[in-house]
Amino acid sequence: MDRSNTGGHGGEALLFLTDEQLRKGIEAMFFAYRGFTADPDRILADLAYGRAHHRAIHFINRAPGTTVNNLLNILGVTKQSLNRVLRTLIADGLVKSTVGRRDKRERHLNLTEAGRALEQQLSDAQRARMRAAYRDAGPDAVAGFRTVLEAMMDPEMRTSYARLKESST
Repeated sequence: MDRSNTGGHGGEALLFLTDEQLRKGIEAMFFAYRGFTADPDRILADLAYGRAHHRAIHFINRAPGTTVNNLLNILGVTKQSLNRVLRTLIADGLVKSTVGRRDKRERHLNLTEAGRALEQQLSDAQRARMRAAYRDAGPDAVAGFRTVLEAMMDPEMRTSYARLKESST
């Protein structure tokens, strides 16, 4: 395989990527993201929810008992925006909010049984798409894809991502 434009892991050859190659990558990411979100979007639309609800449900599931402040940091949204989403999820019986034991100002978030069922349905749809794509691409492409995604993260997001990875091992 000719690596003259993509280089290895050294990064120096990446300087030789053309604007056209980068444009193709940007467009591929755009259309892949549309596909990745399409299945959950259809499920969420039936419930009058959007992607913000999906992201909240996903990360509450990944870190049961997480605080509202932690969720704010992960999602990078305003407190007002997150509160709107959480109020809906709590009112609909998908998320439970409890007062912190040590700090009464903290609110800890957990999915209810119904919330876990919805999260499972949303994740199953995305896992099926990812599984098929990974299978088609092969293990080297999967590892490279993850490397590219991690390199694109802002440093503080990379730290949050690393914490999530550690919590699942």
